[in-house]
Amino acid sequence: MLKVRIVGTGFHAPERVETAEDLAPRIGKDAAWIRQRTGVLRRHISDEPMHIMAARAARKALGDGPPPDLVINASLTPLQLIPDSSVFILEELGLGGTPSFSVHATCLSFLVGLQVASSLVAAGTYRRILVVSSEQGSVSRDYEQPESAALIGDGAGAVVVEPTPAGQDSAMLDFAMATFPDGASLTVLRGCGTRKHPNDPATTVQDNLFQMSGPGVYKMALRKVPPVVGGLLARHGLSPGDIDIVIPHQASGPGMKAYQKLGFTSEQIVDIIGEYGNCISASLPMTLAHADREGRLKRGDLVCMLGTGAGLSVAAALLRW
Repeated sequence: MLKVRIVGTGFHAPERVETAEDLAPRIGKDAAWIRQRTGVLRRHISDEPMHIMAARAARKALGDGPPPDLVINASLTPLQLIPDSSVFILEELGLGGTPSFSVHATCLSFLVGLQVASSLVAAGTYRRILVVSSEQGSVSRDYEQPESAALIGDGAGAVVVEPTPAGQDSAMLDFAMATFPDGASLTVLRGCGTRKHPNDPATTVQDNLFQMSGPGVYKMALRKVPPVVGGLLARHGLSPGDIDIVIPHQASGPGMKAYQKLGFTSEQIVDIIGEYGNCISASLPMTLAHADREGRLKRGDLVCMLGTGAGLSVAAALLRW
């Protein structure tokens, strides 16, 4: 148990909205197909780079409080390879001199970043850490792969982590993660690295676009998620009904319904997939901030955050809010 608490949340959704009807002609499907297969009615598309979106979400999370003494960028889509994207977020926030780095665990980057931040705060290394996820995944959509192209949206989310004051119960109670490399081929973006370097004449346009086998990911997740989440709850003598609110990665419409197979009810699960789509790592903090804004998070609540990421990886965290 790590005696830390989240003291601020924030999210940013770009103003430009792309509906299922807008996207349908580009992927050769109709709007009804998009809604049925992905559950995404609308997604927000950014005309600003990821560090600008990150800063917008971060300012909301920081509020009127003091500046952070560490910034963790927990995002998949970088502004560029070098320097690290956290540098540009710092610049935009006017936080020169503040240490920063990135955590990259695809769609689970925020959850892993939150665990890293909680560990550092609990150890006394830092006292106020900003964790921010910002994704401009729309630029890497492959319109020849309709299902994955119809899922992705842009956005950013952020939280501020501090030590829990004496006499209060807020804590990161537990964290669990497992990675299964046999699922590595299910979700890929082959380019942008040494395997498919931009200067290699064999690298194609498709190598630099996001591609996913939705049915493959779904089937594998159905097998791999229950042991991780069930084991986490069992270690604390909890059942799904004991959880006050579930904050999941917004993978897809079918994926959101699959969380109920774990024993959670639709009332427990915060579902924003229809409005924002899959915002990659930003979907978890956006969902958390959305729930916070709606007044669904109260001090003392048991919160379960969970999701999957390319790898295939599964992770879950149990928080006392």
